[in-house]
Amino acid sequence: MKGQDVEVTSSLARRLLAEFLGTGLLVAVVVGSGIAAQQLSPDDTGIQLLENSTATVFGLATLILLFGPVSGAHFNPVVSLADWFLGRRSEHGLTLPDVAAYTLAQVTGGIAGAVLANVMFDVHTAISTKHRVTSGHLVAEIVATAVLVALIFALVRSDRGAFAAPAVGAYIGAAYWFTSSTSFANPAVTIGRIFSDTFAGIAPASAPAFIAMQLIGLVVGLGLILALYPDAGTKADDVVVPHPVPDRI
Repeated sequence: MKGQDVEVTSSLARRLLAEFLGTGLLVAVVVGSGIAAQQLSPDDTGIQLLENSTATVFGLATLILLFGPVSGAHFNPVVSLADWFLGRRSEHGLTLPDVAAYTLAQVTGGIAGAVLANVMFDVHTAISTKHRVTSGHLVAEIVATAVLVALIFALVRSDRGAFAAPAVGAYIGAAYWFTSSTSFANPAVTIGRIFSDTFAGIAPASAPAFIAMQLIGLVVGLGLILALYPDAGTKADDVVVPHPVPDRI
């Protein structure tokens, strides 16, 4: 039993490291490309958004491929919560303590990623002053998050998890453009982006409303996936992509 406990602890440590690094690098991609876009195209916000979204599409897909086999590449507390909720009855997916650990790794990784981007571009102002809350932005966050959750679990339930990297990357890239909020859809990324007063930042006062809407989007997304794929929870171990999961003790 002691050997099994050590193996499970070691596995969780590796998964948490992957979630920390993956979320951190994702935020570094989002914030860093936003800073670069602001510097390269200072007078054209449309081009800035194109540059920012293109980097995010490729960066996210690459990070899923890199870290997915270790942790599943959640990089998002909403995805981890959905994984636990859908898998709990069939004893698949994350446990609730795992969700808490994943969330802590994701949030701290997101903050570290924003700081890293600031350092790379010699940006010294740490806290964003970019206020984003409007009624349209809040609705957009519900839509962006709900579809993201539904997409991930639909891919896994239909045994198409191998397409998660390009599909999730493509969806986020599209959602940059069809949602007025530019699709944060991720509480950890939202918190991370507080720490960069740039094109990609979000003011601390705006973040709680964004996160609340993302949680509502989670509920909507879960409703959609349960209506379309009632047994999706049996595949929770494979979210976002298949990865080794220790037996529950």
